[in-house]
Amino acid sequence: MELWVLAYQKVCADETGSYLPKNMIDKSAIERLSVLRDAVLDSRFRWGARLEFFIRSPKDKVDIQSLSKRKLKILMTSSQPPPFQDRIIQEVLFMILEPIYEARFSQKSFTFRPGRNAHTALRVIRRSFAGYLWYIKADLSTFLDGVKVGMVINALLRDVRDKKVIDLIKSALVTPVITGRPENEEELKKKKKKRKYQKKKVLPDDEPKPDPYWLQAFFGFAPEEAEKVPSWGHCGILSPLLANICLNELDHWMEDRVNEFYRPSKTDVIWNEPNGEEDKGNTSWPEFVPTSGPDKTRKMDYIRYGGHILIGVRGPRADASTIRKQLIEFCEQKYLIKLDNESLPIEHITKGILFLDHVICRRVVYPTLRYTATGGKIISEKGVGTLLSVTASLKQCIRQFRKLEFLKGDRDPDPQPCFRMFHATQAHTNAQMNKFLSTMVEWYRYADNRKKIVNFCSYIIRGSLAKLYAAKYKLRSRAKVYKIASRNLSRPLKERKGQSPEYHNLLRMGLVDSIDGLHYTRMSLVPDPDYNPFPKGWRPEHEQVLLEYIKLEDPKALEEQRKSFTELGLISPQDYISMLVWNYKRNVMFTDQVHAIESHAQERENEVLVESNDKNSIDDEERNGGVMHAAQM
Repeated sequence: MELWVLAYQKVCADETGSYLPKNMIDKSAIERLSVLRDAVLDSRFRWGARLEFFIRSPKDKVDIQSLSKRKLKILMTSSQPPPFQDRIIQEVLFMILEPIYEARFSQKSFTFRPGRNAHTALRVIRRSFAGYLWYIKADLSTFLDGVKVGMVINALLRDVRDKKVIDLIKSALVTPVITGRPENEEELKKKKKKRKYQKKKVLPDDEPKPDPYWLQAFFGFAPEEAEKVPSWGHCGILSPLLANICLNELDHWMEDRVNEFYRPSKTDVIWNEPNGEEDKGNTSWPEFVPTSGPDKTRKMDYIRYGGHILIGVRGPRADASTIRKQLIEFCEQKYLIKLDNESLPIEHITKGILFLDHVICRRVVYPTLRYTATGGKIISEKGVGTLLSVTASLKQCIRQFRKLEFLKGDRDPDPQPCFRMFHATQAHTNAQMNKFLSTMVEWYRYADNRKKIVNFCSYIIRGSLAKLYAAKYKLRSRAKVYKIASRNLSRPLKERKGQSPEYHNLLRMGLVDSIDGLHYTRMSLVPDPDYNPFPKGWRPEHEQVLLEYIKLEDPKALEEQRKSFTELGLISPQDYISMLVWNYKRNVMFTDQVHAIESHAQERENEVLVESNDKNSIDDEERNGGVMHAAQM
């Protein structure tokens, strides 16, 4: 029941926007929650119910019995958000299945998982993909669009044996989702006229606030690899987990191919250890060119982010073609996805590979000594090494800004006014854009051109706000806005002649909102890229805990720990045997004490019964004696 209560608290937090403590849940909600649990266990629950609910949302005050036939028809035929009780069951299933699979997933997948995101994927690429010449990109996102029930259930059956869980997920995948609209809805939209003045919407106390503008804008910057989130049937938040379960077989298959492909070379400067680890050099430091040839180590690596995969190959292009052919056959046989050579291009590192809005390329390192002629003119330069460079894509950044309507044009980007913030104050608008800029600085944290790309973002946003303020305060041009509000737009634009002392007095007394200027208006203010090396064999903390828990359940692992303890001298075999004997004796003594207490309690209970029977007999004799004496009198 604790699991169901926790799921109820999570869904209530999503529904109302505030966390509900356990002691604040009323008794009736707990009772309805237990009724829902019994209905799930007895197979009486149906996904997507519109009229029959075992438990309803605290916000739901609609009386279904009082609805008219027309409203009931609209309710049954139009698309509706998932019912409250469906989301509770999704949370329960998610909390049951996620710990089981998190420790079993491959280390090559970095999406829809806690503790793993795009930054960890980029850091892994920077650390492990140095020296690779050929790259293969594959897009399997079509697998996330539609659900194949048999494939999902077969993937679950490898690890889950509980029939109720399997049947519950299967029914969620099979039950159709109503996506239709009422017939008259389009006509109502056409008849509805636009209002000249729209009243400001006031949210109720129990309704969660929408995301602020800066967060919505940042979500619009999501890279192509992170745009698609699976939503299968009535599974809801279970869909990304189920997608990872299905694609986990691809990850392990690719891991086997990576191990088979590895061929070390003793003459190579890197990756000449049996396990493929660097010995004489670091993979993120310059390695001598050429990077391929018969005397070079052949190695391959793989990473997956959602439905997009990236494969790096160090070796001849023919090997990359072989890997591509095997991948096409595996995807067609396992996932029924038809791929071809055009959808899986093999690209050289010199062309630059776009992944997660970052370009993976190679930067040549030149020596300090150059061959020069008379007069100091450089005749030739020789490249002796290469560095793996992960740079943010400026073209992709411009494309994202254009999608958010912050600018137009490609070659000469022209900032556009951000009319979404027209009715907001200058202080609030600047604060929103500062938060947006701060998130952009964090997003491009591991890009080599972090200063340049963030400075460009600051230029676009500053120009957009300047045009907005010019239209709002009728200043005609950006130059006049910068002249009054300064370069970072921190001075108030409402200032007029004869009003400035009064305004500054109000500002000094704290009666007017102070205006923060825009950050990162100069490239020197932007922080440097983060080049901290990614830890070797990194895992999130929760995965380490789960792995330790799995080891504790394995008797072989316990035996290995005992052997290691004895070998290190931490505990001798005699002490280990005596400890086992002591534990056995303690358990025996404990059971004997329990039996003794139970027998003593039983004897005492018998004595009490005997004493009560004796007392009752004595009372009866006294009562009978009193009656006889009264009769004699």
